[in-house]
Amino acid sequence: MKQEIINLFDEYTHAPLSRDEFLRRLTKITGSLAAALAVLPMLEVNYAHAQTLPVQDDRITTERITYPGDDCTMKGYVAKPRGNGKYGTVVVIHENRGLNPHIEDVTRRVALAGFLALAPDGLSPQGGTPANEDEARNMIGKLDMAKTVNNFVKAFDYLKSREESNFKAACVGFCWGGAMANQLAVHVPDLKAAVAFYGRQPDVADVPKIKATVQLHYASLDERINAGIPAYEEALKKAGTKYELYMYEGVNHAFHNDTAPTRYNAAAAKLAWERTLKLFNDKLK
Repeated sequence: MKQEIINLFDEYTHAPLSRDEFLRRLTKITGSLAAALAVLPMLEVNYAHAQTLPVQDDRITTERITYPGDDCTMKGYVAKPRGNGKYGTVVVIHENRGLNPHIEDVTRRVALAGFLALAPDGLSPQGGTPANEDEARNMIGKLDMAKTVNNFVKAFDYLKSREESNFKAACVGFCWGGAMANQLAVHVPDLKAAVAFYGRQPDVADVPKIKATVQLHYASLDERINAGIPAYEEALKKAGTKYELYMYEGVNHAFHNDTAPTRYNAAAAKLAWERTLKLFNDKLK
């Protein structure tokens, strides 16, 4: 598929671009509305492919929970290994379309690797993630970001209250959640590890506050996000922060999302996830 089309879809999913305007521009690129509509299923996520682990997998348990947020009640999805034990804890942070079946599946993957995992619904202050993705994108743009960061910080307080927690904590986020993972690295002093997949970087002035080991996964074709890498890496080096930075050549933003058919890259996703779990095993067990 033309990179021009993928770049347009990236603009649509991250910028205030209406669906009508997106389809108008897609039609111009493809040559006709029929061609544009034929391309569309190859771009949009398909949650029919979201389950790599069954919801009722015998090796793990899952539940819906709530916890106190910043002037709201936060909703979340918890997954953990089946049986008694003390586990490292991981907050899993969704993309800019809210807590969806794909992120719930990623949360189960974290649990299967031996961790107590919580995926908060960042849209809880507005009632929770809706089924309509465009509506979720618009809702997430209206969030109070200071309160939203606090809502995710409070997720670690909830995890510490669970008897299964060993009190060692990390986070992993994707896209919007990657940016939030960087923010949590700044705002949670006892965080052991923060993993950001193609996420916007924090202000360089805040980097000295980071105590966690930071692991950063970027796609070489993701020019929008990659523009902030040099300043972030320079600040990490200057602060003496432990970090790992990986660039995956020839892949696009959202390469880890296996429900995004055109942008998903199986080889890059597998390698990045292996690196993520290795860091969690090193820091949380």
